[in-house]
Amino acid sequence: MSSSLPIASNHYFDNHFKRAGVKLLPNEFYMTNEDMVLVTVLGSCVAACIQDRTAGIGGMNHFMLPDDGVDAGQAASDAMRYGAYAMEVLINEMIKAGGRRERFEAKVFGGAAVLAGMTTMNIGDRNSVFVRRYLALEKIPILAEDLQGTHPRKVAYMPRTGQVMVKKLRLQQEAGVAAREQALAQQTAEARAERLARARERVELFASAGSSTAPLARPRVELFGRPAAGAKPRIELFGTAPKPDQSNNARTAEEA
Repeated sequence: MSSSLPIASNHYFDNHFKRAGVKLLPNEFYMTNEDMVLVTVLGSCVAACIQDRTAGIGGMNHFMLPDDGVDAGQAASDAMRYGAYAMEVLINEMIKAGGRRERFEAKVFGGAAVLAGMTTMNIGDRNSVFVRRYLALEKIPILAEDLQGTHPRKVAYMPRTGQVMVKKLRLQQEAGVAAREQALAQQTAEARAERLARARERVELFASAGSSTAPLARPRVELFGRPAAGAKPRIELFGTAPKPDQSNNARTAEEA
């Protein structure tokens, strides 16, 4: 992968999953063919996990805003804030590593409204709509999703197998998420309008002509591949089991 790209560099050994891991911060991505775990924490941000099972590679990104908004000469680390660039980078790097676009499968997470003030800005909703639409236009099927809602999420993705585990968190558990959401909430309407006005036309990667006019179908959510009709998805806990449902408490963690 290119050293000029915002590749996550926080490597560690994950005691929970008993394997090497990488922690992704906002505006970063990581792609690998190794048996490891990629971990990130999301508020209104979205993470897309994309895998090519045949090539045995997978990757994750973490973006904050759905808009493109990339200016000429803008640093890649700044551009990764925007969903269109973050998706293009991950897809391009997977193709360079031997992946085939027609084999790509995705699982997507995040897009929560974790602060009361965020509901008027709809950043989480916009991120969620963006990632669904982008993948539909690129004809990359979404096998599972856990988007929107009100809780931050901790996501752990195993790119070799495609397995993802999601844990719903209380906002107090992740001070960094609260700080990021406050910063987004403080952006003025004028600044957001200016950014949108500057946004360049999104380049649809590898899409056939006319694909942008295709109807946007609601993606199927399938856990662990394609379960038999009527079968209930497996639910497992990621980390310590949450307490029974209380206000502001995390709900059951799902393995997707």
